[in-house]
Amino acid sequence: MQNNYFSYASQYYHPIHEGAMGSPLTSSVANCYVFFYERNIVRQINNSGELYFRYIDDIFIALDLPARHLLKQIDKWNHFDENIKLFENIGSTANFLDLHIKSQDGQLFTTVYQKPSYEPYYLPFKSIHLLHMKKNIIFTMLLRTIRYCSSFQAYLNEREKLRMALLLNKYPNKFINEQFNNVFLKINIDQFSNKRKIPIDYEKTMVTHFTYCSNMETVPTNFHILWDKYFGNSPINEIIPILGTRNVNNLQRRLVHTRLI
Repeated sequence: MQNNYFSYASQYYHPIHEGAMGSPLTSSVANCYVFFYERNIVRQINNSGELYFRYIDDIFIALDLPARHLLKQIDKWNHFDENIKLFENIGSTANFLDLHIKSQDGQLFTTVYQKPSYEPYYLPFKSIHLLHMKKNIIFTMLLRTIRYCSSFQAYLNEREKLRMALLLNKYPNKFINEQFNNVFLKINIDQFSNKRKIPIDYEKTMVTHFTYCSNMETVPTNFHILWDKYFGNSPINEIIPILGTRNVNNLQRRLVHTRLI
């Protein structure tokens, strides 16, 4: 710590009280520093049955106290060390690192927390970085979503936010889906569809799909008219033709909100 220096405005400085952000040593020293600071607090929390969590130098404490008692307790802890200050958050919601916590009807619900300064910028897909680095971004972000979201609807919302951010960074939707599926395969999660599949007898049914566009709106109707005209009295008419449209897989489609029935 005594060998750290930095330059600012053509002057060199020697920090004697704090460490540089991003330094591996700074993180380890901060971890050790808070370990000795927290001992009295942890002992008190354990005796009262409250919640205490810490990640390096970030502390999360959940107390069930009246507001004035809570403020008094925090003020007491803040006198343990002038370099560490705790702040109160009185309410039913709290944020800890990138986790959002909500208390509702006696239950805790969690989801991903993003700071107000968050911008949906990731490594662009067209960058020269290796492909596995881009795959790892999707894997890590979706895995965090699975771990943090306590409800399936919260997971769906966060997953689509992630998809939108990746699309804005030029990631192909097919590539995104492949990496999403890869996450489920690696952590052994089955994906269940809420759509009921209707069995199709392919021996008597002919299914054809085409990509939809406005000038092909009348194609299915005209197709069935021509089919009945030319094959109405033919044995081939026993085959049922089904024409389906395939949506264009673009950003506009992803922006359309679809309601699950």
